[in-house]
Amino acid sequence: MTRSLADVAMGRTAPDLVITGARVLSTYTERIHPGREVWIKAGRIATVKPAGSYKKSKLTGAQLYDARGGILAPGLVDPHVHIESSMMTACAFAEAALLNGTTTVFCDSHEIGNVCDVAGIEWMLEDARRAPLSVFLTVPSTVPATNSTLETAGGDLTPAKIGKIFDKWPEAAALGEKMDYVSVALGDGRSHAILAEALKRGKPVCGHIYGREFVAAGAASGITDTHEAIDREIANDFLENGVWIFLRGGNPTTPWHSLPQAIKAVTELGANPKRVCVCTDDRDADDLFLFGMDWVVRQAVAAGLPTTTAWSMGSLHPATRYAMDGDFGGLAPARRADIVLLNDGLEVQNTWYGGELVVEKKKITPLLDRALSKPYRYPRAAYATIKLPKKVTLVPPLPTKPVTANVIRVVPPGIVTAHDRAALTPAASWAEHLKQHDVCFLTVVERHGKTGGVGYGLLRDFGLTDGAVASSVGHDAHNIVLAGTNEADMQLALATVKKMRGGVSAVRGGKVLASVALPIAGLLSDQRAPVVAKETTALKRAWKQLGCMVPYMGFNLLPLSVIPELRLTDKGLIDVLGMKVVPLFEPK
Repeated sequence: MTRSLADVAMGRTAPDLVITGARVLSTYTERIHPGREVWIKAGRIATVKPAGSYKKSKLTGAQLYDARGGILAPGLVDPHVHIESSMMTACAFAEAALLNGTTTVFCDSHEIGNVCDVAGIEWMLEDARRAPLSVFLTVPSTVPATNSTLETAGGDLTPAKIGKIFDKWPEAAALGEKMDYVSVALGDGRSHAILAEALKRGKPVCGHIYGREFVAAGAASGITDTHEAIDREIANDFLENGVWIFLRGGNPTTPWHSLPQAIKAVTELGANPKRVCVCTDDRDADDLFLFGMDWVVRQAVAAGLPTTTAWSMGSLHPATRYAMDGDFGGLAPARRADIVLLNDGLEVQNTWYGGELVVEKKKITPLLDRALSKPYRYPRAAYATIKLPKKVTLVPPLPTKPVTANVIRVVPPGIVTAHDRAALTPAASWAEHLKQHDVCFLTVVERHGKTGGVGYGLLRDFGLTDGAVASSVGHDAHNIVLAGTNEADMQLALATVKKMRGGVSAVRGGKVLASVALPIAGLLSDQRAPVVAKETTALKRAWKQLGCMVPYMGFNLLPLSVIPELRLTDKGLIDVLGMKVVPLFEPK
């Protein structure tokens, strides 16, 4: 390959493809050069020359593509994403990613790991190998997120299992986000044994840290990146402690848009952006089309960064973070010909993946359509992960004596929760309590067929006043989480999820308003991206009709027992700060 590329670079042999008449965005010097053309051979860049060089040469046989003055830039590299959050397989995910100019992703598949253990991660890797996208794995590091006394998960990724994944799969590029950051800081043996599996193999370790008091301990434990820099102060702390930061850009109506505040470490505090990247983290199906990596880059520009710096933060910087800048992140000889054509607004017009035109004029090409029509087929076991008790009660017993209820209160924008209390006196029905205290039911049902456990809670400031919602994507153990105002609608929502073999449903008055079927591990659809996006849009519409104030991706976090303050799992209410189960009702 190197000899072939050198022959093309020297003009001894013809390239396969020449993209000419372009401006070229250099992520190495952060300049835009006018009048250039890119020569491509066997899916790699051989050279970048002045426009018209090929026509002036005596070479023949190359395909010419006129960029008509547009900007050629390297394909985007997403350093932290959960493909499962899109509710699509890797093959389906590729369609939306390529439309947005993303050609490489580093994904943490801890969702399917929590459900199906190592087998699920290996299914996902086989899926990724079939996808027309460069997909690398950051090996899930915290499965389950807490110990078995606090929740029931389907998977248990021990240090030994993680080490075997690293050794078996070349795509395993790093250790995924270490979510139990408190345990890491406190020196937990299992947590540090998992870190050691990555560190002794020379693999980077990704972090997940809330709270400035934990930054130094995380860095001292070998963590060298984070996507949880939510404001300029903690972002600055991370950078000063040698930790890369991934500025998370998300739909501004969700809790996933922390970029505008965190980027102030650069724009206001003067930090150098050389160890700053942008990422998406989580995207549901329709948001993936609307708020891709290209949109995140544009958000960085809107926040005050130069165009070339912002694009570098979405391409060269992530590639460098994972020591893959020899392949990705720039338009230079020997790099993969992952190239996007942009207009002056940094909007993606075309995408070349390995020198193949897969998106043209903002639409997928027949070449890509054919590739997407032959996806990886998950095995039968992946479709059989919803194992519910035959009969389950979804609301707690009505108190017959005065009690104090421990209540989960949603705190905008919806990631963190608060621990409230409500005094309940005997009432004729639950409806009286729900109305008086402005709460609805919150229930988690174990779905892995292990215990059949049910956890009961009360939820405040969620906004649901009538009906029910249910999801089999309750992070991180991915048990079924429901919210509702009455048992009948909650039972219908649960039955709908069971019938679909996993998914999300919204119900009111005995009628299913909308649903998204996720039969693969209760996490993923087996449909193409546009289909899943359409279903997701309809679900969001129903979600809004029911009055739900927290997006359903935020709702899925209510069982995530590593984020303060009060959560609900199949084992009951979890006091996160004390890492213990607390009762729903206490004597008054």
